[in-house]
Amino acid sequence: MGDMTGESRCGAVRTATDAGHRLVGDSPQIAQVRRLIAKAARNRLPVLLLGESGTGKEVAARAIHEAAGQGRFVPIDCGSLVGTLMESELFGHVRGAFSGATENKKGLVELADGGTAFFDEIGDLPLEMQVKLLRLLQEREFRPVGSLQWKKVDLRIVAATHRDLKAEVKAGRFRLDLFYRLNVFPIHIPPLRERPEDIAALAREFVAGATELLTPEIMDLFLGYEWPGNVRELLHTVQRMVALRSEGALRVSDVPSSLQNHIAANGLQKLASQVAEVDSGPIPEFRTGSSPVIPLPETEKAEILKALEATGGQRGKTAQMLGISRTTLYRRMREWGLGAGA
Repeated sequence: MGDMTGESRCGAVRTATDAGHRLVGDSPQIAQVRRLIAKAARNRLPVLLLGESGTGKEVAARAIHEAAGQGRFVPIDCGSLVGTLMESELFGHVRGAFSGATENKKGLVELADGGTAFFDEIGDLPLEMQVKLLRLLQEREFRPVGSLQWKKVDLRIVAATHRDLKAEVKAGRFRLDLFYRLNVFPIHIPPLRERPEDIAALAREFVAGATELLTPEIMDLFLGYEWPGNVRELLHTVQRMVALRSEGALRVSDVPSSLQNHIAANGLQKLASQVAEVDSGPIPEFRTGSSPVIPLPETEKAEILKALEATGGQRGKTAQMLGISRTTLYRRMREWGLGAGA
């Protein structure tokens, strides 16, 4: 999910292939994903990784492979498998199988023999190839293009998709039997907006050792955004900010304008909603004299404390009770020092 490499003082951002493919964060959701990865690595059952784009499904797939410690990891982008050479890319071909096939060639599946074949965006795989993948799953064998011989392989199959495969089955775009074969060990990778407590850890990871680049103002901006592009968007944002900064710590002016505009628009929308609620509600009675007026932030702080106590500190339930997002709750807790962390 957010794995990076680089020099601590030069601002170079790490890539997902250089930091052990670990899932960064201490949220309960990521802790659960780690537990499932450890269980998946202990067997050779097919694994289906589900989640929005940018959540880190390939990082999770690599983590499963590395935990097992066998063979090589071969990523297969199903969205790029198009045209007449699709089957050859997957299963290879023999010499003379078609025009231009001047020698035998191994496919991606055979390269993964003994290791892991990662079928990224499996929902994009055409129906005709789904049939061949189903046989690979069931029989652990395939046949190169132009060959009459079946080849056996011993590999782990991990698939990932951001699509709703059940809906794809109903629409006739995905085979039901293949879905059942893949859905043996499903793991859901949560979107970043559902685990805002991981944003700070990810941002620190993305600047390698140069954590002094991340000022409280920058972190507040990051925590105030819901990151629809998930960890990938956060990574690219940090990469861009580090690359374009002049010197010293990152500044608010280094934040991409698109992100600043989105946060500003959300703030205006929330303010308009609050004003509308005040205009439509009863006029509050303000106390004077020995009973001073309680500032609005203090009132909100008290309400959050009450909700946290009522839910036993469960932030998801607290946010639901207060009618706000987890991101907003987390930001308020940070502002008032209620143990949300940095």
